[in-house]
Amino acid sequence: MCDTGVLGKEEDEMTTIWNLFFTFFKIGLLSIGGGYAIIPLIQEQVVNQAGWISEKLFTDIITISQMTPGPLAVNTSTFVGLQIGGIGGAAAATVGCVICGVAISLFLYRFFQKHRSSTYIFEILNGLKSASLGLIISAAATIIMLAFFGTSTLQLNSMFSKINWIAVLIFFVMLVILRRRKMNPILIMVISGAAGVVFYL
Repeated sequence: MCDTGVLGKEEDEMTTIWNLFFTFFKIGLLSIGGGYAIIPLIQEQVVNQAGWISEKLFTDIITISQMTPGPLAVNTSTFVGLQIGGIGGAAAATVGCVICGVAISLFLYRFFQKHRSSTYIFEILNGLKSASLGLIISAAATIIMLAFFGTSTLQLNSMFSKINWIAVLIFFVMLVILRRRKMNPILIMVISGAAGVVFYL
């Protein structure tokens, strides 16, 4: 009985790891723009479809990913995988997210080197830039709504009753400091974290 239970647990863990790998493989394959542009796609896959983590936890993972060295998409993949499947899940999610992008980048580099003077290629790149901008704005809107209202689906009739005024205050103060003083973003994050400790504890 014990061996059967252990075997079943190991099979469940392997299934989770494979699911993480294929999920992030799809994300790496379909994502355009990288960085913040990939956030809505990760959220759709791991929060809305798979239901592995909550919106709040996903936002916390994004915050941690921004504070750690390395690309945002890779860090997010690693932390999501770690949360769901431990070390094996982190490795599977990271490899799944990266491997497709590396292969496509090598192919596209050779392709664009060969056709870089083509007008059609130039117009395609312009279209991709617009798509990337839309994805980045969508990701920023999602993070702002989760920080201010605790949800990514905003209802106007209950907007002001759910708003987190402390988060709004910290956001605008840090935004003004960042724009006017040109302060180091890392220092801004440290100050914001300290402000969060003061206000929320």
